[in-house]
Amino acid sequence: MTLGLINANPVVHAKKERVARSEDPHGEDAVDPLEIYDFVRDIRDPEHPYSLEQLSVLSEESITVDEKLGRILITFTPTIQHCSMAAVIGLCLRVKLKECFPPHFKVDIKVAPGSHADEESVNKQLNDKERVAAALENPNLRQLVDECLYSNEL
Repeated sequence: MTLGLINANPVVHAKKERVARSEDPHGEDAVDPLEIYDFVRDIRDPEHPYSLEQLSVLSEESITVDEKLGRILITFTPTIQHCSMAAVIGLCLRVKLKECFPPHFKVDIKVAPGSHADEESVNKQLNDKERVAAALENPNLRQLVDECLYSNEL
């Protein structure tokens, strides 16, 4: 989709083995970072045929959940400081979480502090409902998000 790759040679890590989950002692509605990570780890990077997990854009440690406040925070780390696809990655995370978790959860998605040259702008864009809705109305951008979410090439 892009003419030239911003990060032509990313470092690719092995996928981690999935942990078999037993019944959650906190109840059916309890959400934990591992559960969220299992839903988002296979999202494909917009520029490469690798998952966000393989590129170390996400980790289980980058996800926090506050059940009492109903908040989920995902902090991701783009592969380079000037990643032009950071907003697309954030949109993918937001769409996936909207599909997988109850609407009463408040989801915040941010780039890791110091990991992106335009960190403040990207964070503002990813956490503004109107901007997210407008971005997802763009057919080309929506197609790219869907390709990242539903690609079977990984």
